[in-house]
Amino acid sequence: MSNNRTFTMIKPDAVRAGNIGAILKDIQEGGFKIVAMKYTKLSAEKAGEFYAIHKARPFYGELVEFMSSGPIVAAILEKDNAVEDFRKLIGSTNPADAAPGTIRAKYATSIGENAVHGSDSDENAAIESSFHFSGTEIFG
Repeated sequence: MSNNRTFTMIKPDAVRAGNIGAILKDIQEGGFKIVAMKYTKLSAEKAGEFYAIHKARPFYGELVEFMSSGPIVAAILEKDNAVEDFRKLIGSTNPADAAPGTIRAKYATSIGENAVHGSDSDENAAIESSFHFSGTEIFG
């Protein structure tokens, strides 16, 4: 069933800017059903664990610091073709390259502060979802 679910986080920059409601509205208008959601804050340790795949990259430390700098909204979304459709909805990592109307075109300010995370594969969606949510926190 993972092929119809994806994981997202509304990142600290978008939370600080007051864009939670607008982003959730865009997600729902995009045809996604929210099956799990929480408002939380990642510790530096948890952010490092979540982004461990990037540990060797030069931006890793900055990413961990940013993602633990304030609250996030973590969510599991459901829709046919969820991962691919959500990637289209959020747009390119660089908001300057993001298609008009995408979440990142509307709410992101830079490559580093790009408003939202979206899983890049069904496998990662399942891993990322279980990182943030237990089975009893998922409905749908």
